[in-house]
Amino acid sequence: MTFVQVIDCKTDRYDDMNRLMDEWVAATEGKRTATHSIVGRDRSADDHYVEIIEFPSYEDAMKNSNLPETNRIFEEMVALCDGLPNFTDLEVIRDEQLNKTTSRRFFEEVAVGGDVDLLDELLTPDYRDHDIVKEEETVVGVAAMKEDVSGWRDAFDFRFALDSELAEGDQVCVRWTWTGVHQGDFMGLQPTGQEVEMTGTTIWRFDGGRICEGWWTYDLLGLLRQLGAVG
Repeated sequence: MTFVQVIDCKTDRYDDMNRLMDEWVAATEGKRTATHSIVGRDRSADDHYVEIIEFPSYEDAMKNSNLPETNRIFEEMVALCDGLPNFTDLEVIRDEQLNKTTSRRFFEEVAVGGDVDLLDELLTPDYRDHDIVKEEETVVGVAAMKEDVSGWRDAFDFRFALDSELAEGDQVCVRWTWTGVHQGDFMGLQPTGQEVEMTGTTIWRFDGGRICEGWWTYDLLGLLRQLGAVG
């Protein structure tokens, strides 16, 4: 179970504190078990800082705490603080990355499920799409995306397997495997009934919780070979 440690402290020497954190990162390379660290400053108190550190489990956090480098840096950090830092240990019981949820809804409910009207909710009105198949480098608007999804659904009975999803900042990267049966016209090719498979990657950019831009990269040449269109 994911474990999170929250460190709350006050200091007017944050530059020195930041230097210590850089030293710890360098000193624990290849040893540390922490996977994510966020530092925030209180907008109403410039000397109030909170650090949130994520670990795969409580046991991993304890291994990290027992590193000699961690102990040394902690002692120096305490010397920079106004009083002892306050620690809160949290077992994560719910971790929902909302942009990833929206991304999955596109693949599961729109692309596979066929609810293209849901795009009005998932995409911004000025959504920009970049796709290697399209003649135009950038296609703008929800209506264009609805047409694109409908075209693929008319050409294939397909499903997506989402192999991995990575979220950072306002972007989500999805690596997927697409499997379909060719049942309608596709790029001038008449239905073959052929079962085909294709791998690809989609990168979404979000604005206000909705997808505002997308980049699609996939093995179109491999798909055309499976359909007998190229040698």
